[in-house]
Amino acid sequence: MCLAVPMQITRLDGFSARCTARGVEREVSLFMLQDEGVAPGDFVLVHVGYAIQKISREDAEATWELFDQILAAGDADA
Repeated sequence: MCLAVPMQITRLDGFSARCTARGVEREVSLFMLQDEGVAPGDFVLVHVGYAIQKISREDAEATWELFDQILAAGDADA
């Protein structure tokens, strides 16, 4: 199974981007999105250091809500 994390682009440098999510910053490759128009402020799904898809803010927020629910359920089982 693969897991991609929604992150927001804060800075672009060619095919690299500085992205942030929940206070965590990472350098992300935009190589797989070179035909996609991305800009600072956009949200992308990041998998093993690569942005694999541009998504809306609403989709990013909904994904993080699901992650929070999964984590809360895991905490309740412990």
